[in-house]
This record gives sequence, structure tokens and C-alpha cells, in this order.
Amino acid sequence: MRRILAGLGWLTLGALAQAWNMATPYPPANFHTQNIQQFVKEVEEATGGRLKVTVHPGGSLFPHPQILPAVRNGQVQMGEVLMSLLANENPLFNLDAIPFVATSYEEAWRLYQAQRLEVERWLAQRGVVFLYAVPWPPQGLYTRRPVDSAQDLRGLRFRAYNPATARMAQLLGMAPVQVEAADIPQAFATGIVEAMVTSAVTGVDSQAWDFARYFYDVKAWIPKNMVVIGRRAFESLPPQDREALLQAARRAEERGWRLSQEQETRAMQTLAGRGMQVVKPSSQLMADFKRVGEAMVLEWQRQAGATGIRVYRQYLGR
Repeated sequence: MRRILAGLGWLTLGALAQAWNMATPYPPANFHTQNIQQFVKEVEEATGGRLKVTVHPGGSLFPHPQILPAVRNGQVQMGEVLMSLLANENPLFNLDAIPFVATSYEEAWRLYQAQRLEVERWLAQRGVVFLYAVPWPPQGLYTRRPVDSAQDLRGLRFRAYNPATARMAQLLGMAPVQVEAADIPQAFATGIVEAMVTSAVTGVDSQAWDFARYFYDVKAWIPKNMVVIGRRAFESLPPQDREALLQAARRAEERGWRLSQEQETRAMQTLAGRGMQVVKPSSQLMADFKRVGEAMVLEWQRQAGATGIRVYRQYLGR
């Protein structure tokens, strides 16, 4: 009788369409958001319309720092979060935001494979199911004036978007100011910040040519966004719809990694076409950034604990 009732319960759930919401901090035209829109479209098609997800871009539903807590406590079913935003909760999430740990897509993929199991485990302990992760293009430096070394950056107000960028700013003698992606143009226009390190894609999203003159292609690191779902929401789905969701997530991850690489070249061409100088950094500037990266790796290792060290060694192939 219990088995019959359970079967009838799944039939009832399967017959009822579920309308979910998903929060993301990035604008509608950003490739991460576009990839998510394709993802939720495929989920709706694969479930025969039983699961429909409405995407709320640009931080319109929750500010970026509040998205994961909202998923944890069931305020929203799904969300997208920059992984390194969680660095203060678990240093493992910070590894892909340390300068020069991973600077190519090949390295970024190897680092992701080393991180993923522990990331999934940590989130699962907090009632969150990890679905997939997609990288940003490599991070570059935006400034209003020429920069040949770290000395030229000293004293500048610098846009920080996670603990790693704040620490990097401190080590370079800059003043970090927390600014989310959606607020970049206003922050520069009002003098709240004078420089930033972010991807060429974010530069295009924020129309960086309106407030910056130079983009230094330092390829400092390749951070990742992750897409997650609350465990209670996930478990409310019938088994076939859970599998459809996971299959769509696998396709979204593969597509997202490809899109990221395509967008890097396109975005740098757009910056140059809008009048910005896309510049190869000087050897001194690169040396200064790498010195900061080495210091941050040492700091990270002291914080990471045995699990973090094991993940890092796995990435290095040791």
C-alpha cells in the first residue's frame, strides 16, 4: 500500500507544473545569463513543461551576496554565484581567484576537476545541490592612465568583488572598495573606484570605454561561476525530471566553457573598437602581479587546511 501511495504521489507531482525562480547577478546580455536561459529552456522542454524556471538577471531578485543564502533557506529555488565570493566561508572557493594559479582554460579545467568533489560535498552539507560551473575569461586590468608597474597603482581606489581581489589590492598598495558588477559604471563615474581587474566581457557589459582608457591583458586568473539548486526543491521533482535537470546542466557546462573562450576574443575586439587601448602589460607590471600572487598562495595554504592542500596538490599533479 505504501508503494502504491508513493507511486500515486509521484504521478501527482509529475502532473503538476512547477514554476520556479532563479537569481543571477549578471545582466541579460552576458554570456553566463544567456547560457542559463538556454539551460532552463532545455529543462522545460525535457520535462514536458512540468518544470518552468524564470531567470531574474542583474541582481533584480537578490543582491549577489544574498543569492546563495536565499537558495539555502528556500527563498529561491536556484541561483548563480561567483565561487570565490564564498572564500570567507571556505578557502577552497578562493583558489581560482588567486593571481596566476590558473591562467589558461586548460589549467582552469584541471583546477575545477580537482575542486569539484569537495565543492559538491561542502554545499550538500548545507542543503544545496551543485549543478555546474562556467569560467569567466581571464582577468585584466582597467585603468584611466598608463601603468608600467605596481608603483603606478599605489593609492588608487580599486574595485573589489571578492576577498581575493580585496587582498590583492592591499598588497599592491591600493584601497579596495566592494562594488558589484551592476554598479561598476556608477562607481567609476562618482570616483568611488579608479581601477579594477575583471574580464573583457565584464568590461563590455559595463561599457568600460566610458570611464577607462587602458585594458592590460594580464590574464591574472580565471574565476568560475556556479549554478546551484536547493536540495528541497531538487528532491521535490520526480526522478525523471531530476535526471532531465542534471542532463541539461551537463550540456550547459560544456556549452559555457566554449562560450567563455569565444567571448574573450570578441570582447577584447569590442573594447579596442570602442577606443580603448588593449595593451600587453610590461614585464615589470607582470612581475609585480606575480609576486603578489606568490604571497597570496602562501597565505591561502596557511588557511586552507588539509583538504585544501590536498586539492591544490592534486591540481599541481603532485
